[in-house]
Amino acid sequence: MFRDAALIAGKDLRIERRSRVTTQQIAPFALLVLVLFAFALDPDRGVLGRAAAGLYWLAVVFCTVLAVQRSATVEVTDRAGEGLRLAGLDPGGVFLGKAVAVGAQLLVLEALLTIGIAFFYGTKLHEPMLLLATALLATIGLAAAGTAYAAVAAGLRVGTTLLPLLLLPVLAPVLLAATRAWEAGLAGVPGDAVSWLELLAAFAVLYIAVGVVGYGTLQEES
Repeated sequence: MFRDAALIAGKDLRIERRSRVTTQQIAPFALLVLVLFAFALDPDRGVLGRAAAGLYWLAVVFCTVLAVQRSATVEVTDRAGEGLRLAGLDPGGVFLGKAVAVGAQLLVLEALLTIGIAFFYGTKLHEPMLLLATALLATIGLAAAGTAYAAVAAGLRVGTTLLPLLLLPVLAPVLLAATRAWEAGLAGVPGDAVSWLELLAAFAVLYIAVGVVGYGTLQEES
């Protein structure tokens, strides 16, 4: 399974390196979201600073939807997904590989967005280890859930519009927990983040398990 996961992750990352969708399309979109939030709220950096954690993770969630849609499109194009099944690859390995590739792209976007909130909102990045731990756990959960739900929507004529409707409510716990943990980190009170980190870890474990066990069935049903 892990060998198959490495093959799929490498394949998706090579495709991304050639297409540069993340760097040329999703990353500019993410930064534009931050700028629009700044215009929509108030140019007063005090307001933006207090809202920075929530705005940051909302932008990450939007990017997640775009990233998993792109990941699913790769398998639909030229019926590549069927080719993977015919090749006898473990469905759990395919899920893990695609989730790892999506997660790697999200981490790059999150690093860019972190620079963005520091520059545009004047946010001071206190407790960097807590912020990093939160980002890692949240990214695992986002990538796992997104990959699982993308398999449901893939191949459907309404899949492009259906995926956000399915995925955004599911990602609400990650959005809430990651925002609260980052708020604690930015405020310099890491003790307040412990319960939220536990929620993020539980969410990540749940969707990794769901994906590994059920990804093959999800693909067949789509």
